[in-house]
Amino acid sequence: MPSADDTAIASYWRRFRRVLEHIDANLEGDLSLEAVSGVAAYSKFHFHRQFAALFDMGVHEYVQRLRMRRAAHQLAFREPLRIIDVALAAGYESHEAFSRAFRKAMGQSPSQFRSRPQWELWSAKHEPLCNLRSQYMKPRYAPEDVSIVEFPETPIGVLEHRGDPRRLGETIRTFIEWRKQNGLHPSVSATFNIFHDNPEVTAPEAFRMDLCAAVKGPLASNSLGVVAKVIPGGRCAVLRHKGSDDTLGDAVSYLYATWLPGSGHSPRDFPLFAQRVAMFPDVPEHEAITDVFLPLERR
Repeated sequence: MPSADDTAIASYWRRFRRVLEHIDANLEGDLSLEAVSGVAAYSKFHFHRQFAALFDMGVHEYVQRLRMRRAAHQLAFREPLRIIDVALAAGYESHEAFSRAFRKAMGQSPSQFRSRPQWELWSAKHEPLCNLRSQYMKPRYAPEDVSIVEFPETPIGVLEHRGDPRRLGETIRTFIEWRKQNGLHPSVSATFNIFHDNPEVTAPEAFRMDLCAAVKGPLASNSLGVVAKVIPGGRCAVLRHKGSDDTLGDAVSYLYATWLPGSGHSPRDFPLFAQRVAMFPDVPEHEAITDVFLPLERR
């Protein structure tokens, strides 16, 4: 039975998790110290010290890092958005103010980042935020969250990413360009990822991941390296992950370490894959939806 101290600590952490979730859900809203401390029901005179002591960064810095991460995704992957629109969504009233803040945060101006992102630098600056969120925003899963489905055979166009996962952004940009050239917007062509390797235990140079879009009919020849493949039909366990990719690994770990051992099922000879149902930055990170599929043998 939990002690009173354990219960108090758990309650304390729940209040701060609510704060992180509130920030995700209100990135364009009022995230002043007064507003955020009210979510935790703590005095603003102490809340900023509590937040910094727990997360090793202040509330304002945390909010700005999240806003800059979204801005970077919009600049790199959503070309139709004007820089001034990205700036306004990040809470800046002018292009100049946003440019100064973005350069300080990302090491490049917005226009430089849009034309040629320095992904290794971006990853290094992004890592503390990713680590914080992966540690303190872990999702909670239960056996009833996993369903067994018959996944249909699905022809796909695939751009293979091979090498350092920190350079995945380059592959994504090429893949988006191919989709544009072929009229395969995610609204009409399902988006998949095939995970050949776990980046946590695979050397960066050996990492493999496929970016995929569902296609109908033969794949047109192209100069971007996209090839035709098939996700085979068959029985799969599927777990829906809601939220950012910072905690996507927890869904994968739950399937392999918790659900699979007690399920009576065995994995099939095809890699783990995922369908991107709702994608950031088109939706806020807390609204992103990824269905994770574990291919299974028939019993």
